[in-house]
Amino acid sequence: MKPRSDYEGSHADKFYRWLHGEYDPFVGKLELREEQPENPPATDGQSINREAMLRMVDDWAHNREIRAFRVLYKIASVFMCIAMMVVLLITVANLPPFGAATNPAHNEVMVRYLEKGIDETGAVNAVTGMILNYRAFDTFGETCVLFIASCCVMILLMAEEGHSSDGRLETRFEPKDDPILYRIALFLGPIVFLFGIYIILNGHLSPGGGFSGGAMIGAGLILFCNALGLEQTRRFFNEHIYKVVKVGSLVLYGITMSYYFFTGGNGLQNIIPLGTPGHLISSGMILPINIFVGLEVACTMYSFFSLFRQGSL
Repeated sequence: MKPRSDYEGSHADKFYRWLHGEYDPFVGKLELREEQPENPPATDGQSINREAMLRMVDDWAHNREIRAFRVLYKIASVFMCIAMMVVLLITVANLPPFGAATNPAHNEVMVRYLEKGIDETGAVNAVTGMILNYRAFDTFGETCVLFIASCCVMILLMAEEGHSSDGRLETRFEPKDDPILYRIALFLGPIVFLFGIYIILNGHLSPGGGFSGGAMIGAGLILFCNALGLEQTRRFFNEHIYKVVKVGSLVLYGITMSYYFFTGGNGLQNIIPLGTPGHLISSGMILPINIFVGLEVACTMYSFFSLFRQGSL
């Protein structure tokens, strides 16, 4: 209830002004270089000496805040390293002895995967059956990590696009007109896509699956972008398609796994047929989940490449 003038300049006042965007504690203390007009206005009859200001900002040896931050950063780093080492050493010390018959690796879970995997999942590939059925919750978490990572990179690196005087989209690092590279990319691109689709669709039958097939499709998109340019690639894969495919795949994956979680957690029978093991359309929902994961991985790979390359999709 005191007037503001009584606590003006205190930590509470600085925090209040920082919370409302009126105060920045790092202005003039870090190497922040704001854009300056070509002819800066005069202040008190004198022009701004930009070089002197930058020397003052970059003078870490005489900046108390920066020196204190560096000391605290080193202390915190050493503390975190020691704490991590202690936790890891305690964990290793409490591991069961190697080769003991009572170790967790020698229990009914491994036997269940190998003996009942085909009957319960319908997948001939035991690894895919385990990842996308028994451990589908973990795989869903990994897919969410890919989605979140892609969103973070888009937030940090997405750049506004400009247009040239003739109205065309301005892009950087576009390939030169090379007919050999252009025709080879046109020939190899569809083959790469088909091979990636084959790996995804056969993940429940043979080694492979959504992650490896999605990486193959993402590599094909990167090949097209490098050889044909961003403007040509956008004809069949632009930002709108990227958002629909990526968000749609994650949502459909989440809906599918929610059904499995609900039925499994409540002891209900799964009504989705497993099909005949060894057939292409079989293994229940493992095939659609493989497709969702493959699309998610392909979109993540291409988005990272495109954003790091030129700041846009």
